[in-house]
Amino acid sequence: MSRINLPPKRIRIAVIVFDGITPFHLSVPSLVFGNAHGDLEAPLFDVFVCAIDKGPIRTSAGFSIAVETDLSALKTADIVIMPAWHDDCREAPAALLDALRRARQRGARMVGLCLGSFPLAEAGLLDGKTVTTHWEAADILAQRFPKVKVDRDVLYVAEGDVLTSAGVAAGLDCCLHLLREICGAEIANKVARRLVIAPHRQGGQAQFIERPVPVSNSDSRFSQVLDWVTQNLVLAHSIDSLAERAAMSRRNFTRHFRQATGTSFKQWLLGLRLTHAQRMLESSDASIEVVAQEAGFGTALSLRQHFRSAFRTSPSTYRALYRPDAIAGMGSQ
Repeated sequence: MSRINLPPKRIRIAVIVFDGITPFHLSVPSLVFGNAHGDLEAPLFDVFVCAIDKGPIRTSAGFSIAVETDLSALKTADIVIMPAWHDDCREAPAALLDALRRARQRGARMVGLCLGSFPLAEAGLLDGKTVTTHWEAADILAQRFPKVKVDRDVLYVAEGDVLTSAGVAAGLDCCLHLLREICGAEIANKVARRLVIAPHRQGGQAQFIERPVPVSNSDSRFSQVLDWVTQNLVLAHSIDSLAERAAMSRRNFTRHFRQATGTSFKQWLLGLRLTHAQRMLESSDASIEVVAQEAGFGTALSLRQHFRSAFRTSPSTYRALYRPDAIAGMGSQ
């Protein structure tokens, strides 16, 4: 594994629990950030749970959790995660809202998984931002907080230091995105494989993340075409050529693609190419020109433009961040 440039101190991640929480939601941050330890020279994350309510926390699964830390722990957290919220989307207690606001004012990154976006929105931390939540609660979130733009169609949204995800398993995708941003694609992909889930296809500072492509027997030919695209990024691809390969009309292919991925073909293909470029930058000494060609961008100029638009940095700076020892073959910024 290539050496990566990790933060100089351990990152403290506070996960907030409440009475009635679903155990799966609570376990998501620990599954992602805890599984990263095996691929690092030293543990990078301290994941700790803090409770809103005093005493044992009852879960929706019929057992209780003993939590020793209260909301005061947020004072030292680098990342604060609301892993869920009550199904009735009730108002959050004042103590929680105050703790969230203070953590954000200190510069902590805020993450709302599933219905966890509701307390963040109530605290005013999502005003003016695009966010997402479980599709069943999207209309409620939009109506209750008109200053928040709710995107119902994405798995998660990363906007600056605030991240929100759709329901249940999308929390894994969101946390993997954050892990990728901190540790790089190599470690994030290893954790994803360990959890037997697909790594997300777009990361960095990209604001909207497309859905992974499901594979089923009923649309195996369609899925095979998309798999073929991922193996042949160097080629030029169009909806017409792929529709022909899938033996579908352009209209049917476009409709099927949107239903399967939740995004446009153009954005999906760009995400694949950016991810391929990231992996090459992290794991090889190939020049920027070669990376651009193999990822399907054609020219180094095109790669730099798309890379900076998506990640707010250049390919060379990105490589230096994750591979400070990789100087051979680096092109100019």
